[in-house]
Amino acid sequence: MTTKSLFLACSVAAALLGTAPVRAENLIEVYLDAVRSDPLVREAEARRSAALEVKPQARALLLPQVNLGGQVYTANSDGESTFPQVSQTTGNIVTVGNKSSTDVSQYWDYSAELTQTVFRWDQWQELKRADSQVAVAEATYRAAQQELLVRVAQAYFDVLAAEDTLGAAQATLEAFSRQLEQAEKRFEVGLIAVTDVQESRAAHDSATAGVIAAKRTLATAQEALRELTDKDYQALVKPAEQMPLNKPDPANEQEWVDLALANNLNVIAARLNSEVASANAKIAQSGHLPTVDLFAQYNESNRDATQTNQSFDPSGTLGAGDTVGGSADSSQTSDVIGLRLNIPIFSGGGTQSRVREQVHLHRAAREKLEGTMRSAERETRDAYLGVLAEKARVQALGQAVKSSQTALEATEAGFEVGTRTTVDVLDARRRLFEAQRDYARSRYDYLINIVRLESASGGLKQDDLDAI
Repeated sequence: MTTKSLFLACSVAAALLGTAPVRAENLIEVYLDAVRSDPLVREAEARRSAALEVKPQARALLLPQVNLGGQVYTANSDGESTFPQVSQTTGNIVTVGNKSSTDVSQYWDYSAELTQTVFRWDQWQELKRADSQVAVAEATYRAAQQELLVRVAQAYFDVLAAEDTLGAAQATLEAFSRQLEQAEKRFEVGLIAVTDVQESRAAHDSATAGVIAAKRTLATAQEALRELTDKDYQALVKPAEQMPLNKPDPANEQEWVDLALANNLNVIAARLNSEVASANAKIAQSGHLPTVDLFAQYNESNRDATQTNQSFDPSGTLGAGDTVGGSADSSQTSDVIGLRLNIPIFSGGGTQSRVREQVHLHRAAREKLEGTMRSAERETRDAYLGVLAEKARVQALGQAVKSSQTALEATEAGFEVGTRTTVDVLDARRRLFEAQRDYARSRYDYLINIVRLESASGGLKQDDLDAI
């Protein structure tokens, strides 16, 4: 039974049994699954949301600050002290003492303070830096979204390429199995030598190993796709056999490079990070500048207490003195308003060290920007040339598949009439398998390079996957 007849029979049997065909998922459906599930994008989204809070925090430092505090407590204290005194009877200087005991049944106080920044250079610079930090977070989040588009496309086409490779490997194994079966029958009737059987068996064993390796590669590719989407797919939609092979638009390598240097999201984020580093250096330099704050305070306190005092003679010659006790209550309020000036004079060299640190970090940020720009240019040129090369490669390999198929048919015909050997047939089948495998891979590489080119130039969107 031919392959076509077998496929038709299986289809009829499936229809009679009422088996529903497996629904194939397309690239957009897989991407939307990844958007909902990919941890890296969700992490980038959370970091973006956190970074958006930097601006309100920086603005809050420039707004009035109000603090309220207070305390309530009870206390008991005892103490004694001595001091010199002129005796009224002798006129001599004598030492007398005093014992004191205070019982505070309740003490409370509270204070309220309002502070308004008048001049703080670092806070104004932090507000300016916050804009760049928010922009960095936005660019980083968008870059993560674009990177997800690339990762999904790569994983999706890796699965398709692995499926095609497995299909070609299985077809080759089936052909080698038939070849081995024919060789054994021919050997039994004495038409070929045993070496032909051994060649066929070696090719069959090698093809079996190739199928095992192809299955392993397919399982790895499917697992990589599942990592992105947290789903398993029974089937994926493949590109049409006659898919268009378009050149990049614009068809100029330098124009793509210029787009990348202006719009590549990693370049934009690196440029903004350089601005943040510059702002950090200015904030560190503000440690040398004075600060001026307007402040207003209100304080109120109240004490309910009893105090007992007793004088005594430390020498013991005069005896105990009089004891006096009574209420020692007090209450107090105060209002204060003014300007607070702070001028830094010397901080042990810490301010100068922080300035030098931020200057070095700013230089590092500029170098990273330069490296990111070079990387973006390299990736853009590589993707642009990759599209052109894979376009030509797809066309060449498509023709190679046809030529290999024709060559195999001719070799098999020659083998039937005795002009070709078993080795010739096996080699022709291997070349056909390799051509089919490389052709399938080149089609997906062409599409992946298109995605990478759009990503490198900063213009990759979901619409580009829609087009694919």
